[in-house]
Amino acid sequence: MSASNYQMPGQLTCQDGTPRRVGVEIEMSGIDLPVIAEQLVTDYGGTIDRVSKYEFKVNGSALGDFKVDLDFEYLQKRGRHDRAAASEWSREFEQLAADVIQALMKNLIPCELIAPPLPFARLGELDAVVERLRRRGANGTRQALFSAFGLHLNPELPDMEAATILAYLRAFVCLRAWLVEREDIVFSRKLSPFIRSYAGEYEDLILEEDYEPSLAQLMGDYLDHNPTRNRMLDMLPMFAFLDEELVVGVVGGQKLRKRPTLHYRLPNCDIDNPNWGIWRSWNDWMQVESLANDAPRLRAVCEACRGTREAGYFSLEYHSWKDNVRQWMTDPS
Repeated sequence: MSASNYQMPGQLTCQDGTPRRVGVEIEMSGIDLPVIAEQLVTDYGGTIDRVSKYEFKVNGSALGDFKVDLDFEYLQKRGRHDRAAASEWSREFEQLAADVIQALMKNLIPCELIAPPLPFARLGELDAVVERLRRRGANGTRQALFSAFGLHLNPELPDMEAATILAYLRAFVCLRAWLVEREDIVFSRKLSPFIRSYAGEYEDLILEEDYEPSLAQLMGDYLDHNPTRNRMLDMLPMFAFLDEELVVGVVGGQKLRKRPTLHYRLPNCDIDNPNWGIWRSWNDWMQVESLANDAPRLRAVCEACRGTREAGYFSLEYHSWKDNVRQWMTDPS
């Protein structure tokens, strides 16, 4: 799909006038890390830096610096440690242990391609490598029973004021059921802890009409209810960017990857499907973007959503919410 088919928001710049950017993380199997790195160089130029057997960087490409690794922190740390191991015996033992773990978890530990932050308008330039990795055997979420692989989108917001962040949270909560249906989340990902919903009491809190928190209160309330990365829309990287000490004090040493972006973890990665592309999940996310930036429409949706929730989680109205919400969407097809 061409870049022109990626939907764009009305606000393409941040508060300081710089282009809004988005980071992309693609999890896959069926392909080796060096192959991914080599394909990136073929498509976009740059040079490969082999950090370890489990971690590569592609520096200086036309799009920026990429990272390619096995998405398992133990193996990454072991790979770096191997370079500086005290003895040959130690290196061999550590390598054997890491290789055994990798073999046993072959369909559970994804290879992860982490793209540099790109201006929204350049997101379609990643289509080339997605297509070529597909042709070279990359597999996605549906290729193995327990492959809970995903596509993660990390978009910058127009600003990081409390009211703006809250608008995106509210828009996401109102559209969550529709997004889940659109993504057709596979069984393995539903079973995994990685993309859990916010607790009902937290969603009720942020949907309250008179909830107008300061940034500190917004972060504190989120951390009280969500002291984990394992959420469909993970706010910890953004909140760690804003106040790392606060977040670390609550969640400890989790891998935060602090950055000034949302972290949308819900989408499947169907890279082996020739009809799939980043554009599918991006264009669905644009519904959240549009709703968050239309205050009258967002108020109406939140009011309707509150009414549905007050009717009870098991009411007919709740189960049909994902269909009812379509009336407020710009392009619900």
